[in-house]
Amino acid sequence: MAHPVPSAPKRTPLTASVGSAAPGHHSLPTVEEVSAGGVVVDTSTKEFRVAIIARFNRGGRLEWCLPKGHPEGEETNAEAAIREIEEETGIQGDVLATLGSIDYWFTVSGHRVHKTVHHFLLKATGGELTIENDPDHEAADVAWIPLAELGRKLSFPNERRIVDLAREVLPEYL
Repeated sequence: MAHPVPSAPKRTPLTASVGSAAPGHHSLPTVEEVSAGGVVVDTSTKEFRVAIIARFNRGGRLEWCLPKGHPEGEETNAEAAIREIEEETGIQGDVLATLGSIDYWFTVSGHRVHKTVHHFLLKATGGELTIENDPDHEAADVAWIPLAELGRKLSFPNERRIVDLAREVLPEYL
């Protein structure tokens, strides 16, 4: 039986932090990372399909998530989101709205990483669903999932809250 995912507090932008300890409580060096991506919606269908990707985590488990990646050069976060979504899913899109940011901490290779991911709502404008153009080969699979079913497919609660916010603001852009 599916359980409803609680919505994030009613605020824009959405900011959520997860992690086991506050900064400064570890002797490991900290690296700051930024990524951008989001929710790209095919508004030509009544079910408002969203392109998502599957990646294998460090433990080898398949996780379904929103496409995202690091800005390159002088790219803005919105420009990086557009490029990364197209690279990872094959779908081109235009930014409709800023959905907010998620930040979290993890440890890898002897250092702590503080990662902030900026999310955007995009309207699909073209392309074909594929992982063949992903230069980093991070995506193991890609799928169109109806917006109403997306919460059951995504692996991470914070991304499900981003999708809840996308569902709330999408009608403003239709």
